[in-house]
Amino acid sequence: MTNTMSPQILPTPPALRPWVAGIGSVGADPAEPYVQLPDTATKLVFRVDENGHRSALVVGPRTRASYHLGKRFASCLEIRLAPGTVRPLLGVPAVDLVGDAALLEELPGATARQLGRELRHMTPEQVVPHLAQTLPDRLSAAADRSRTALLQAGADALSMRTGHVPGQVRDVARELAVSERQLRNLFAEGVGLSPKHYARIDRVHAVLARADDVPWAQLAVASGYYDQSHMTSDFRTLMGVPPRSYFSGRLPDAQPCQVAARH
Repeated sequence: MTNTMSPQILPTPPALRPWVAGIGSVGADPAEPYVQLPDTATKLVFRVDENGHRSALVVGPRTRASYHLGKRFASCLEIRLAPGTVRPLLGVPAVDLVGDAALLEELPGATARQLGRELRHMTPEQVVPHLAQTLPDRLSAAADRSRTALLQAGADALSMRTGHVPGQVRDVARELAVSERQLRNLFAEGVGLSPKHYARIDRVHAVLARADDVPWAQLAVASGYYDQSHMTSDFRTLMGVPPRSYFSGRLPDAQPCQVAARH
């Protein structure tokens, strides 16, 4: 079966936890084809290629899976930004980054440009300590804490977690005392996806994580789907193939990986 790009999880320093949803390290792309899963997060990516060239990128959310041929590099550090971090850090709404990659130094936000210049001279081991030392003060000055808290509450209500099935968008908006339009605007700016698409991606990740242990029909209900056919349809839309094909290795043709930043 095609591998997923699954970074080794690294600890997130306490100072970064309000702003960062997770940190991972990838040593090299696999030699065999791999899949990049749909992803709700915008990520800072610090990469060192085989020639020692360093680059600091921003990679926006992915709305659908993509399948690639292997491509090797020396190391890659991924910092997943928490909902609401994109605008204060990068100076753009998250929706502008969906399906895109950009050099950190070329984004409009002064904090992003300064950080890009700083990271250019660092080793992978220096990146996270530097972020923990510098980002909290820079972001606290730029962030709207009430909007960020509202967005994070919405994202949490639309996410899968133990003993919890995601709510409907209209119900989540009602619980947060905002209109559905306001909730969509919050998600566009702070996540880049609509609340509905955010929830769909999160549910598909739940299916991917539990498919080996739970019967299909039971998994569908546990993941918030009306029935198995709805789960299959959603999975096919986001992953390009139905669940049985994916887990049996009958996948779309792999393409060369192209993660070139726009200039």
